[in-house]
Amino acid sequence: MPARATTRRRQLGATLRKLRARQGMTLEEAGQHVGVSKATISRYETREGPVKWLVVEALCRAYNAAEAERNALVSLAKDAKQLGWWRSFADSIPESMNLLLTLEDEAVHEEHFACVYVPGLLQTRGYTTAVQQANEMERTPEDIERLVDIRMKRQEILNRAEPLRLWAILDESVVRRVVGSPAVMQAQLDHLLHAVESPHITLQVLPFSRGAHAAALGSFVIIGGREPSLDVAYVDLHVGSVFMEKDEELDRYRLAFDYLRAQALDMAASSALINHVREEMA
Repeated sequence: MPARATTRRRQLGATLRKLRARQGMTLEEAGQHVGVSKATISRYETREGPVKWLVVEALCRAYNAAEAERNALVSLAKDAKQLGWWRSFADSIPESMNLLLTLEDEAVHEEHFACVYVPGLLQTRGYTTAVQQANEMERTPEDIERLVDIRMKRQEILNRAEPLRLWAILDESVVRRVVGSPAVMQAQLDHLLHAVESPHITLQVLPFSRGAHAAALGSFVIIGGREPSLDVAYVDLHVGSVFMEKDEELDRYRLAFDYLRAQALDMAASSALINHVREEMA
């Protein structure tokens, strides 16, 4: 399926469209700047069709993009046809998950707020298996195993040469909800306590005592690139997952995360709470 091979095109096209809008240029004006047709500019801003990195670079210069921003987009253009590692796991991965994995593969930092489950990047295998088994969609053991493998593979971005910088805020309900069994949950809490020893991972717990908070409607992730213009918010809704890429949408989630960060316990107090919950389960 073409979309599987070109998920990087979605981010590339959306960002080019955003840069052009920022400069207040029409499609025709952008085309005149780089010597291509209005139709070509329109095609570059969609997820369809091949792109030439030289044209992408010229467009970035026409849009006065910063050097780091330009380099990031040229890199996306050069890799637009590249298949991700997850392609070999299953052809049945939903497009939203396919895009999430693509964006995450390019990410420099992520900010997670979780109000139901531990973020996937911090889950143990046993915890992930229990989450998949509890899904309302009936899946075969083989399908569950494949999805668990994908989640475990995702976690390698925390151990690569330039590790992802992860900041996770967990609602207290996340650490108290027994997923799978008390033994599975104890292992998961142990894993969280071990994870915070990494200098690249920040973990906070938002206690029940804080009451209502800035993200009471659901979990979300801000996936950050090397430039803020490449950021995307991934929002987990009751009816599915959506990606937010407009500046005003991103600003809303960035502000929400800032409020949550201020309301949550600091790292030491968060670890103490997690350890207390673990002892209660024992």
